[in-house]
Amino acid sequence: MRLFLLVRHGQSLLNVDGLVNGDPALDRGLSPRGIEEGQRLAGQIRAIPIGVAVISPFPRARETAELALEGREVRRELDTDLGDVRIGELEGKTLADYRDSAAHHNRTLRFPGGESLDEAARRYADAFERICDRDDQTVLVVCHEIPVRYAVNAAEGSDDLDAPLHDVANATPYLFDEPALRRAVARIRELS
Repeated sequence: MRLFLLVRHGQSLLNVDGLVNGDPALDRGLSPRGIEEGQRLAGQIRAIPIGVAVISPFPRARETAELALEGREVRRELDTDLGDVRIGELEGKTLADYRDSAAHHNRTLRFPGGESLDEAARRYADAFERICDRDDQTVLVVCHEIPVRYAVNAAEGSDDLDAPLHDVANATPYLFDEPALRRAVARIRELS
């Protein structure tokens, strides 16, 4: 059985400050707690033979992957489609500003200077499909809360990509077999 471990990065410095970030060049990396979470993840997946790690280009995701795979010879590949939602003019604003944005409440609207949640969802579906099409037996995917949330909810057949799972734990593996991840891809596309 093929196995896919989808993981949200560890707590970031921007998480601590309550700020949103959709540009990898402006990511400040992991907080001390995020580093501990990445190290804990290493223990959780140590016994699993990982063929490849597919990682978001954001430093917080790359740092989490490096901590989780420390001392292991596992290929690391960046996939820009796994990056966080491109929020444009909201860059560096508060989480409250993000939640107050019209684009947060209407999936088809673009964040000013950014993308819509539906566009991000389709991007995530494309990345997950490429991951499914790989030959690797076990894939670690380190990305962000929203793509993990969408995959979990879509695989369950939910009519809402944001529910029932909403809060995705940091540096915690969410496990998928290949049929589940392919179901997620199809459902994300249906709902976006």
